[in-house]
Amino acid sequence: MPQSIFESHGGFVTVRKVVSSFYDRVLESEVLAPHFAHTNMKRLIDHQTKFVSFLLGGPASFSDDHIERVHARLGITQPAFEEMKLTMMETLEDHGFNDSEVAQVEHELLSRQALIVTV
Repeated sequence: MPQSIFESHGGFVTVRKVVSSFYDRVLESEVLAPHFAHTNMKRLIDHQTKFVSFLLGGPASFSDDHIERVHARLGITQPAFEEMKLTMMETLEDHGFNDSEVAQVEHELLSRQALIVTV
């Protein structure tokens, strides 16, 4: 059985590094940083490590209902979603993910766009 992207890149240890790096970039973005002004970043990074692991085929799962419910009150716009997606793609590339793997994650994010964008 072929390894998932999650497994081939070292599992939770690598994903945690990717997610931490991603949020370092997010907090530098004029578009994205305001969404996290009052957020417990340690807790968010823990949660997002599981979510990104899920996107990479790892041992976590998130239903569409859960994703929609969590994002419903956040006021995420299309431009913010695009910035987040591009930031994630750049972060994955910088951590050694190949073009095919990055494209797969982009596809997974885009397939959930309607659940995340609320404005």
